[in-house]
Amino acid sequence: MRLSFFVARRIAFNRSGSFSRFIINIAVVATAISVAVMILAIALVNGFQHVIQQKIFNFWGHMHINNYQANAGPLTEQIPFQADSNIVSYLKNINGINTVNIYATKSAIIKAEKDLSGVIFKGVDRNYNWSHIQQFMQSGSVIHFNDSSYAPEIIISSSMAKELQLKVNDPLIIYFIQGAGLPPRARKLKVKGIYKTAVEEYDKTYVLGDLELIRKLNNWPAGSIGGYEVFIDDYHKMTEIADEALNGIPDKLALRTIQDIYPNVFDWLELQNKNEIIILVIMTIVAVINMITAILILILERTNMIGILKALGMRNNNIQRIFIYQAGYIVLAGLIIGDILGVGLAMLQKVTGFLKLDEESYYMSTAAIDLHWFHVVLINLGTFLVCLLVLTVPSLVTRKITPVKALQFK
Repeated sequence: MRLSFFVARRIAFNRSGSFSRFIINIAVVATAISVAVMILAIALVNGFQHVIQQKIFNFWGHMHINNYQANAGPLTEQIPFQADSNIVSYLKNINGINTVNIYATKSAIIKAEKDLSGVIFKGVDRNYNWSHIQQFMQSGSVIHFNDSSYAPEIIISSSMAKELQLKVNDPLIIYFIQGAGLPPRARKLKVKGIYKTAVEEYDKTYVLGDLELIRKLNNWPAGSIGGYEVFIDDYHKMTEIADEALNGIPDKLALRTIQDIYPNVFDWLELQNKNEIIILVIMTIVAVINMITAILILILERTNMIGILKALGMRNNNIQRIFIYQAGYIVLAGLIIGDILGVGLAMLQKVTGFLKLDEESYYMSTAAIDLHWFHVVLINLGTFLVCLLVLTVPSLVTRKITPVKALQFK
């Protein structure tokens, strides 16, 4: 019976007619396109999320530690407290934390020759780790700090530079809002550098300068800061590390992750996962429908052969296996072609960046690619198993075919 099965399978499909070959080719192409789209969808969504998250993290870190303020928002100025080297040492000893910076912010208005712009002045000190910002610098350089006073330099975004018609080394006047009915205090600074993250929430809001200037304007004691920004190695462990860090800071201080500060951005990124799942489901359904159609047509075309095999004593299970095996070969061929097409296009986009995006809408100028080998394996394995499992249903049609009626079928 084992020999009969393989002989029957070769008789069934080695001499396929032109119409059968056409149907098989259509099924292979449809499966290949579905797999390629799934690979590209995962690569593009992961790449998009990775780029946006890295831009957010590199500018503001993964966690903030500040004096507790009820209902504090992203633009809320901090209540000062004294920097504590013990807190920094504790944080740096936590596995997964690589950088701890001090900072403070203050509301201000930039005045150029032709326009005004409201901003948040982010002050940093000489020990600030500029490696996270360097990748966003378009021109100029980072701030050079003075030993005796504050650095009269500022880094602005490219959108601000365009709006205010400023370039590197141009002077500007910045008015710091004092609050409590006090008039703004003006300072003349120089544009030292221009950055661009393409994240509108940052580029239209933040400028970088010397923390010492904020201390002088607010009459803070030496060593006062607005808070710590903490960078970690793996953002997937952000909640776990935040819980551990919270145990080692004073009760008066509050710790918030960047996801707590900008929940709308992360909700938007999470929505992309749902779009990814929808695409995967639709493409799998397309592949399954094409395979079901192909198998039903092949069964219909070989009704006579099925009747002959049954007349010769072949069991229904073995006849059913013939078509399932053939479906497996079709799916496998589609997977291989789809992998080549999908991975090839993903790598081409990663190298050349031929697919351009509207940077104002998508926060990046080219579509980002982030593809891992296990994603490709899971797509292939899932598609193969789902197709074969579903294809057992149309193959059951062979059980309903009787030898007498099959031999009369033309």
